Amino acid sequence: MEQQETANEIFFVDRRVSQLFANVSEALAAATDSLLGGETITAQHVVDGDSEIDILAAQVQADIWTHLSHSKIDIQQLKHLVGLLLILPELERSADLAEHIAQRALVNLGSQMTPTCRGSIQRMSEVALEMWHKAAKVYTDSEILSEDLDEDDEEMDILYDRLIQEVAKSSIPNQAAAQIALTARFYERLGDHAVNLARRIETLSPIATIKNPDY
Repeated sequence: MEQQETANEIFFVDRRVSQLFANVSEALAAATDSLLGGETITAQHVVDGDSEIDILAAQVQADIWTHLSHSKIDIQQLKHLVGLLLILPELERSADLAEHIAQRALVNLGSQMTPTCRGSIQRMSEVALEMWHKAAKVYTDSEILSEDLDEDDEEMDILYDRLIQEVAKSSIPNQAAAQIALTARFYERLGDHAVNLARRIETLSPIATIKNPDY
């Protein structure tokens, strides 16, 4: 009976970690829309929502430590919970990157981009979102997708290099050019985090799939 209760508790921890994956993806999509569409209200919503993600991550971390301290868990569950502690910081940092993109939208950086830059940013966002959907699938369904993510990461690196070249040869003012290059770096880092998370999750205990243990 106690083992079943522990399994149920871990299930709900997993559900909230899955929510963090969704929150990062939603923040990234909204940040890009606000950047390219000049939607400052959406951008501010992303910026404000970052603290909510931090709070959720802190709550999950606290619950994990509680389970590790007080619950009678087996070695498989122990490895799983420790693994979650290792991925939470990357989820938080990724949410921060989406916030950084939204902050650039608040100063209307998108309007200073050339059409080619805007196209590159749009594509980088699409690739990053696809990578995050795959990373979430690795977590929720225990699929092995790290090789697919490596290919996506290669495309992201190519897109980043192309954007930097476009910025360098354009007549964009230096300050704006530096911010555009930095924004591109945020997308590239989001892709890197998705790859890192998928690789780490693939090493977790098989109970990483978030299915209700009562079913």
